[in-house]
Amino acid sequence: MSAPTSFKLNTGATIPAVGLGTWQAKAGEVRQAVAHALKAGYRHIDGALCYQNEEEVGLGIKDSGIPRSEIFLTSKVWSSYHDRVEECLDTTLKSLQTDYLDLYLIHWPVRLVPNGTHPLFPTKPDGSRNLDWDWDQAKTWAQMEDVLKKGKVKAIGLSNAGIPIIEHIIKTGKVTPAVLQVELHPYCPQHALLKYCKEKGILLEAYSPLGSTSSPLHEDPDLVAVAKKHNVPTATVLISYQVNRGVVVLPKSVTPARIESNLKTIKLDEEDMNRLDKLAESGKQTRFTTPPWGSDFGFPDWFGAGNKDAPEGARLLAGKA
Repeated sequence: MSAPTSFKLNTGATIPAVGLGTWQAKAGEVRQAVAHALKAGYRHIDGALCYQNEEEVGLGIKDSGIPRSEIFLTSKVWSSYHDRVEECLDTTLKSLQTDYLDLYLIHWPVRLVPNGTHPLFPTKPDGSRNLDWDWDQAKTWAQMEDVLKKGKVKAIGLSNAGIPIIEHIIKTGKVTPAVLQVELHPYCPQHALLKYCKEKGILLEAYSPLGSTSSPLHEDPDLVAVAKKHNVPTATVLISYQVNRGVVVLPKSVTPARIESNLKTIKLDEEDMNRLDKLAESGKQTRFTTPPWGSDFGFPDWFGAGNKDAPEGARLLAGKA
């Protein structure tokens, strides 16, 4: 028995349960990966301006021969464009060779201030990121609502935002986010966040669902046991785990065989789910993606359990245990 193949957004739109992630794919590989994925049955592609490969994504879509109307296409506004959301979107649309997106997300809930040092990662003289913590994310969200109203995007959402930030957006905005994209896997299940989002009608999306390249996740005895039980690779279990939780999952690969296998999901029973749900509780709670922003973004485990490893001066929206 297979897991769900799609979910409904709070806009009423349908979103495929499994999408192809395009982060960290090398130049020259993305075009072929996207084309192969679409020919293999994918109908959901996740990208971002910051990935610096959207032109290749657009070419891959064109190469596939699959009509644009059949593809759910996502991109993200980058932090150095928080005061110029539509400009960022227009750049993305041109690169992708499309006139609309199905979903547009705020990539990170913090503004980077352009100063001529780098178009994406402007820095201060000391080398640190040129961040503007006084910038209200409600201003960025208002611009997201504007491009939604104009029809340039069909849905809007957030990425890498914890509950305090989501609450602020819901309180100050007119439109509730349709999606929240965050790191999710059995070592970082974010159970409380999933519960909260379901209550608010926000669909969760999982990036890094397979952990990192060198993560110990695939050797975990409990995960291996579930994989053996169903006679499938551990990657299939990790992807299926999210879909069975009601979460969209975005595995990334440029290898044709893996692209195809990542699309296959299975139905996990209650015993399987309970086993995987409890992995993080056994002292294995781990994040594989924590860029040096200097904030926990409202996640209580960003700097270790209870943010106990937070550096001095870090902005802790979730506090420190």
